[in-house]
Amino acid sequence: MAGAAPCRPEALLPPPSNRPPARPGPLPDPHRLRLHPRLRLRPGRAQGQPLGYGDGEQPEVNLYDKNPEYHGFSSDPVVDLWNMRLAFFFGISLAIVMGSVFVHYLPDRGMRQWSRREAERRLKHLETQGLPPIAENYYDTEKIVLPRPE
Repeated sequence: MAGAAPCRPEALLPPPSNRPPARPGPLPDPHRLRLHPRLRLRPGRAQGQPLGYGDGEQPEVNLYDKNPEYHGFSSDPVVDLWNMRLAFFFGISLAIVMGSVFVHYLPDRGMRQWSRREAERRLKHLETQGLPPIAENYYDTEKIVLPRPE
């Protein structure tokens, strides 16, 4: 490292060009933006007006007049009914089924299964030795502190 030349920041930059720096040009006219052919003209919009300008002139349509059982999914009554059925099926039925399967396969947090297996193993061990399942002096009587008789 003693003979290595120090790294200069100028060596990392590209060579300078003879062109002058670019100036930002004028902003494009919003009326002359290129749009997809389907978006250029809409009913209720005159030529040269930006999108969204003539939307207020269209009459408001009450979807409850066309479909008294409107669920809010579509203006077409058949599509609205099927979208509602699908949303409720996937949102409620599958959530309940998948949620219950998830809860069923959660690990045993209370260690109930392990404690039962351990108790059965210990009982089997005591039975093979000929001992009772619980000794009559389960607790050490010398360590039990009793209240004084009055």
